[in-house]
Amino acid sequence: MAGRPPGPGRIRGLPMRAVVYDRYGPPDVLRIEDVAKPAPGSGQVLVKVAATSINLSDWETLLGSPMYSRIGGLRTPARRVLGSDIAGWVDAVGPDVTRFRPGDEVYGDNLMLKGGFAEYAIAPESALAHKPAALTFAEASTIPQAGVIAHQGIAGAVAGQRVLINGAGGGSGAFAIQLAKQLGAEVIGVDNAAKLDFMRSVGADEVIDYRRQDFTRSGPYDLILDLVAHRSVFAYRRALAPGGRYRCVGGSVRALLRVLTIGSAVGLLTHRRLGVLAVKEGPAHFEPVAELCVAGDLAIHIDRTFTLDEVPQALAWVGEDTPSARSS
Repeated sequence: MAGRPPGPGRIRGLPMRAVVYDRYGPPDVLRIEDVAKPAPGSGQVLVKVAATSINLSDWETLLGSPMYSRIGGLRTPARRVLGSDIAGWVDAVGPDVTRFRPGDEVYGDNLMLKGGFAEYAIAPESALAHKPAALTFAEASTIPQAGVIAHQGIAGAVAGQRVLINGAGGGSGAFAIQLAKQLGAEVIGVDNAAKLDFMRSVGADEVIDYRRQDFTRSGPYDLILDLVAHRSVFAYRRALAPGGRYRCVGGSVRALLRVLTIGSAVGLLTHRRLGVLAVKEGPAHFEPVAELCVAGDLAIHIDRTFTLDEVPQALAWVGEDTPSARSS
């Protein structure tokens, strides 16, 4: 999805190519369409998209499942164009924008407006930061959502602790493994068999194929970061050491509600802490992760790249092993 930076005097309002959908469903509901190039409003920036990373949230919002992915659009999608983690050039700025000007290289998590699977996307000024020169657009686009989840999810781990990351073979998981290892923790990664070698390559001390082994019957663990929560609160409690913490940041509505309600009570009674990670978004939270990447302390792993025309195939590839099949 690379392109050229915007030049002076560019004509506004021309059509642009975008991957759109009008109903929830599998990737075949997506189509390439010419749509009107948007114009930025007050406090907004028009970005010529160079790269957009794909997150599990894109897959969930495509399907409309779990139900929280339908916020703002219960029956039909609230936004016709998916893609939130974007990187590219500023093409135009709206009134009251002070931090950017046309030609600037930027990146950010545009979760509220989305639109990254297109040639241009509108984003709030507050969602963007200047792209570090040392990072490519593709590398920068992997950080704002996945990097922040990992950084906040691992926070508080200390040397010698046993840290388990469920769903560790994805973007957030790869960052989380590295961050936990830097803190001196012993790291156990959980995912499918095809990702075991990858988890080892980024630093996992032990790996578990969730299809063959139930991690909640091993342990105990001092910290569990669950990126794909689908199990019973009591199973998670069983896997925690006394004083241990369980944090989930994705999964089924049923599992998340269990953690929010039953989990709090169970944790108090058993001297363990179970909760949902409330992820803090924005440049103040993703720029520190980018700085670690620039310094070489955190490696960025890009598995595959796709063109704009291949976005449906890219989402299908991401959805091949979603947690929806995991039993609760």
